Amino acid sequence: MKIFVCVKQVPESSNVAVDENGVLIRDGVESKMNPYDLYALETALKLKEQLGAEVTVITMGPPQAESVIKEAYMMGVDHGYILSDRKFAGADVLATSYTLSQGIKSIGDPDLIICGKQTTDGDTAQVGPAIAEYLNMPHVAWVTKILEVDNKSITVEMDMADTVEIVKMQYPCLITVEKGIFQPRLPSYRKKLATKDKKVVMKTFTDFFDQQPNRYGLSGSPTQVERIFNPESNGEKVIWEGTGEELSNQMFTKLKELKFI
Repeated sequence: MKIFVCVKQVPESSNVAVDENGVLIRDGVESKMNPYDLYALETALKLKEQLGAEVTVITMGPPQAESVIKEAYMMGVDHGYILSDRKFAGADVLATSYTLSQGIKSIGDPDLIICGKQTTDGDTAQVGPAIAEYLNMPHVAWVTKILEVDNKSITVEMDMADTVEIVKMQYPCLITVEKGIFQPRLPSYRKKLATKDKKVVMKTFTDFFDQQPNRYGLSGSPTQVERIFNPESNGEKVIWEGTGEELSNQMFTKLKELKFI
């Protein structure tokens, strides 16, 4: 059984510059693995232990994104690929999903693709389902539990906000997982030493079957960003003094004023 996990490198800070096209300037910015992708990785590794599956991670980004592949190796992943080409730069959700789908096609045919629910820099939660559409495979989003799994199918529980649904799918298929499906393991120092020379394969535009430049990057992105900006930081603070009853009343009043209760 072959499992692919899509991961992404995201900025560690909200203080990131933006270019004239409304695209985040990622070069030279301290980055980390998207937190939601850690849950996708852990799900894949749990299935690897249960079924003897082979786990491959794939990411799209500049060469520095190789660090998230190395981190995945330290967690127990078998293979890693990075899709990196100037033609992929500036991609929106549609172009990103298409690039990842073509990258997956160029690597092989997975039985199961696992994605995190969303990324912390885009928050669209659309890339996973869009990859499945491009690959013409069934998919389920918002997965909170793996109920049953074998070498032919997977049964999952999905959170639909007002209801919970149980879905069984035959392979090949794709799922996006919620935070908390499993507790992500920490990278292993022993695996770090064992995989320090493990190769990360880089694929570029020329490796893809589809050689239409207008499907990738900024030219393949129909979304036009009108305005993007860093969030304002609010350092305002208030210190209250009084008895326990007075402080609790003040807290209640403030929370009500802010519409938290």
